[in-house]
Amino acid sequence: MIDHALFDPASIDPETKRINDEIRKDQAAQPDPWSMPVAEARALRAKGSKAFPLLPRSSRAETITIDGPGGPIDLRVIRPQGKAAGKPRGAYLHLHSGGWVFGASDEQDPWLERIADTCGFVCLSVGYRLAPEHPYPAALEDCEAAALWLAGPGKATLNVTALTIGGESVGAHLAVSTLLRLRDHHDQPRAFRGANLNCGFFDLGLTPSVRAWGEERLVNNTRDLKTFADGFCGGAVDRRQPEISPLYADLKGLPPALFSVGTCDPLLDDTLYMSARWAAAGNGGHTAIYPGGCHVFIRHPGPLTERAQELSERFLMALA
Repeated sequence: MIDHALFDPASIDPETKRINDEIRKDQAAQPDPWSMPVAEARALRAKGSKAFPLLPRSSRAETITIDGPGGPIDLRVIRPQGKAAGKPRGAYLHLHSGGWVFGASDEQDPWLERIADTCGFVCLSVGYRLAPEHPYPAALEDCEAAALWLAGPGKATLNVTALTIGGESVGAHLAVSTLLRLRDHHDQPRAFRGANLNCGFFDLGLTPSVRAWGEERLVNNTRDLKTFADGFCGGAVDRRQPEISPLYADLKGLPPALFSVGTCDPLLDDTLYMSARWAAAGNGGHTAIYPGGCHVFIRHPGPLTERAQELSERFLMALA
């Protein structure tokens, strides 16, 4: 049962309030990303900001290139150090955020280094094709190809058996959609032992919390999320198709999932709805709600982020 006290503004700690205020102020001073070509918007975002801070690239990352339906796919690989270096406990297939339009496989190296070393997992982040140049199903096909490689020859290549998957925002969407493809197209419903789903975007028709959010940007606003969904869909499609919006899928037979979301995230309802449907399907898992957390709040160091990362690590380690 969800603790209603988590949604009380009085539950938000001062550090989280400070972070949110800084993000709002910074974004209000930034140019509208939709007022320029997407290439310019990507270049601007790549410079870093309060909402999208630049994280250091890992010096130990390597690249494995696999065949994909649209051409080669690069997997950014970070292996564990220490005791698990020779025999990893498992693998974590990571799908990055960015509205299917922004982001890259090398933008979250510190998170993946931490998972690699704490959990003893080989972490792989997928360089999937981006919208709007490559609309649905391009990104999903690339993630599906990466998952099939990892569940097949990748196990021997990386010396792992326990496989997990996850991502943030649209990465969580792609993770669920990939699990559905493995189940429905390849008869592999449990190729992955669990899913780490952070502030996912699961209904591209827009849930009530997205529609009601309005113009204020705290990382994203209503217009941003609608524009992301438009770019991914690439045209007039039924946004309640399960492959477009996995919230509407039959979820039976999927692995346990950890759902994480902050209460100051426009996509709050996406996690509340999807986690309830996941539980009703009998898949197991846990839902963690963080007072005041903005969208993908784990980008911003603080007590909330530390709690969320520790829980994710415990969840992943329990699957190995």
